[in-house]
Parts: sequence; C-alpha cells; structure tokens
Amino acid sequence: MESYDVVIVGAGNAALCAALAARESGAGVLVLEKAGEDEKGGNSWFTAGGFRFCHDGIDDLATDVLTDLSPAERAQIELPVHDRKVFYDVLMKVTRHQADEDMAWRLIDGSRPAMVWLRGHGIRFIPMFGRQSFLIDGKHHFYGGVNIESVGGGPGLVEGELKRMDQLGCEIRYATGATRLIQDRARRVTGLEVRGPDGYQEIAARAVVLACGGFESNPEMRARYLGPGWDLCRVRGTRHNLGEGIRMALDIGALPYGNWSGCHSVGWDISAPPFGDRVILDNFQKHSYPWGIMVNVHGRRFVDEGEDLRNHTYVKFGRAIMGQPERTAIQIFDGKTIPLLRDEYRIREVTKVTADSIAELAAGLEIDPAALTATIDEFNAACGVAKSDPGRFNPAILDGVTTEGLSPEKTNWALPIDQPPFEAYVTTTGITFTFGGLRIDQRGAVQDTSDRPIPGLYAAGELVGGLFYENYPGGSGLMAGTVFGKLAGESAAAESRRNV
Repeated sequence: MESYDVVIVGAGNAALCAALAARESGAGVLVLEKAGEDEKGGNSWFTAGGFRFCHDGIDDLATDVLTDLSPAERAQIELPVHDRKVFYDVLMKVTRHQADEDMAWRLIDGSRPAMVWLRGHGIRFIPMFGRQSFLIDGKHHFYGGVNIESVGGGPGLVEGELKRMDQLGCEIRYATGATRLIQDRARRVTGLEVRGPDGYQEIAARAVVLACGGFESNPEMRARYLGPGWDLCRVRGTRHNLGEGIRMALDIGALPYGNWSGCHSVGWDISAPPFGDRVILDNFQKHSYPWGIMVNVHGRRFVDEGEDLRNHTYVKFGRAIMGQPERTAIQIFDGKTIPLLRDEYRIREVTKVTADSIAELAAGLEIDPAALTATIDEFNAACGVAKSDPGRFNPAILDGVTTEGLSPEKTNWALPIDQPPFEAYVTTTGITFTFGGLRIDQRGAVQDTSDRPIPGLYAAGELVGGLFYENYPGGSGLMAGTVFGKLAGESAAAESRRNV
C-alpha cells in the first residue's frame, strides 16, 4: 500500500492551500482530484478570483498585497477601509447573526495574513477595476468590500497555486476520487480508498484533509436538502461536487453542521448550460440589478433591488428567483443606466431583448404588456425622491434615492425607467455551493457527533458548515477556503509528524 504523510481530497483553492501549507510544514503531500486534468480547479476555476479581507486602504495594501501598483495607479484609487469590525458587521448582517462566532473571527483575523501568505507563494493581485468600482472625477471609487482579485481570475489563481505546489514537490493525481475513509480501532483515520482509471486501491496516510466541495452538483441532494425544484436549477461551476466528501465523513460519525437548506446562488442567464463553462466562466451571472428593476414572468416586482450593495444581496436574490413562476426573473434597464451595466451583460451568449417602448419590450419577452406597463408606471410614479433630486444618485454608495409607496420599495438607486432604449435580460438561478457540511474545531479537525475531533481527519472549503447562513458576503468564499485550507494543511502536517 502506498503511504503519504498527508493526503488531500480535492484540487480547488482550499485544497491547494492545504497542500501548500502542509508541504511547507515538511509533510509529503498527495492531492487527489476526481476530475480529469482538463476539468481541474473545482469551483475556484469558475470564480472571478475576488477576495474579501481586512485592510486599512490602498496605501496599506500596496506594502504587501498589491505590490505591483505604481504610485500613479495608487493615486487614482479610492478604496474604503475594510477592517475587522467592518468585515464582522457585514458577515453578521447578511447571515442574521447565525454565523459561528469562532469561525467568523478565525476567518476575519486570518484573512490579511493569508493574503500575504498567498502573495509570498507567487500569487499576484490587482484591484477589481471593472466590476467593483466606478470612475468618478478621474478616480476609481471602490465599494462593497470585495475589491481585490487574483491576476487571471479563478483560473489564474488555480494555475498559480498548482505551479507553486509542483515547485514544492507535491504530487497530484487526476481522475482519482476518494470513495471511503479508512479507520483503525482507535477511530484514527489511517488512509482512504480511491477509485482511479485502473479501479480501486487503498492509500495509507497519517492525516487526511477533505476539501472537495459541497453537494451543489447533485440534484438528488439539492432536492432533499434545499427543497422542491432545486433539482432543476443550473450549476455555475464544476459538475464533480456531488457531496462525496461530506458523505464519507458522515459515514464514520462526523457531525453535520451549518445551514443544510441554504446555498450560494445567483441570477444566472436562462440560456446558460447545465454546468459551468470553462471559457465563459462566471459571465453568465447578471449582477447589475441595483440599477434597474427585476420582475417575474407576470411582470411583477418581487424584491427590493436596492436593499443593499450588490455584494450583500446577490446570493439571497438568487434564492428568491427560485420561488418565482418558472424560476425566472427579468432585469430591466433604460437608457440612463445601461452604461452602468457590468461587462457580463455584453457577452455574446446572453438572453436579451431591446425595445424603444415598454409595450414592445413586453412583447419581445412574451409577457403581458399591460401588466409590465402597469408595474413600470407605478414604479416611476413612486420615484419621487430620485425625480426631485437626481444628482444624489451614486452607484458607489447606499445613496438613499428611494421610492415611496411601493411594496416592495426600492430603497436605493431608484431612478425612473423612462428613457429609451429599454433592455431586458432573462435570468434563472445558478447555484454555486451549498452551506451545510461538516463541523471543524480551531485546528481544522473534523468533529464527531460527540463534539470530539476525529483523529487524523481535517476539512476546509465549501464542505465545512457553520460560516454562511441564508446569505453570503461577496468574496468571502475564496478567503475562507484560503484561511481554513492553510489551517487544515498545517494541522494535518503537525499530526503526521506525531504519528511517525
């Protein structure tokens, strides 16, 4: 039987961070990736590479994270401070104070050191100019907390981590998935069974890290835990996250933890394929809804599009779309706000209708023209604040430009939809990852149903529960994968030394 100090299951950001941390701690590392090399990277490949972490502004970041910025570039950036209080307040606000406090603080306080650690491993970062800022008076004003991305987005992050892992001497096997954890009579995980191109084999390990994602690609589990209809949603990322890592751990007595009926999901182009596209990546998402309105197929609004910054609402709105007829939402903009739309609205693969009148727009959408016209007329009439003081509209802040007398109101960025041309984009729900999973302790060790650590077993990434409930602050997923992946790798390496 082959033997390794640490075996890591999965090859997305969390798994690769665990591998880097374990290897630099001196462990011999094997990474198992169920997908073939042409589908490597897990869900991380399909992200924009955005990170939410603690910092004190652009001058602070230029010292050790954004080390490639020139002084001229720094002078053009207005970046709000995102300290530990801001991070905590946002996380607790969007999760309604359900997030595990200990996990929250480990994420928050570990975020900045983890970014510096990644930079030390050769991962480069740049400001998210195109998606998270607006050019005002010659300066880029950033908003929403997730303002820094890895160069090359998710693919660049994964490729950079794989390159560094290879330099450090980690081994990776593609098309090889874990199927079962092996324990001795003392409950210690001593290895695992895997299935590869040549069949089944067993691999011995002094410690195992599970970092192979949630169950979002499994329609049976989606329907069982998320509810009726969720088996029909689109999957934004990899087709390989079937919940197998969670199941293997539960089979040996691990404790289920977190929001099992919750998930990260977004407004997703209705013509997108069943699973993520490795070229188009996350550009099927449609996240400029705060500058317009969203209606269902009956022409009725159903959310407050301006409730908060986009980074704090897009996940809960993804779930709200699932509750609408035909699991469909239509985003509508006019000539004033079309120039504000993110680049994802300009890809060729988009479900879009353009018209010079609302009635013509409704006809193109095949919805009742009278119903849509009535909705927009009512909305426009309620935009009294925006009409009386249009100069207050500011897409970079919660501007308070609100409607009056609607249900639901639009509490920010409420501009009338009255200037042709009109554009409509048809969306459904795209699921990213699930919130329920395993419970870990302060070392990243998986807990059993008696709240004791299972010796030799660690976890990180999207199969860890307890951090996100009902909603999610943008950019915190990759950050959590990095912080807890690094923790799991370090702890697994330390345990492997004890078990020599």
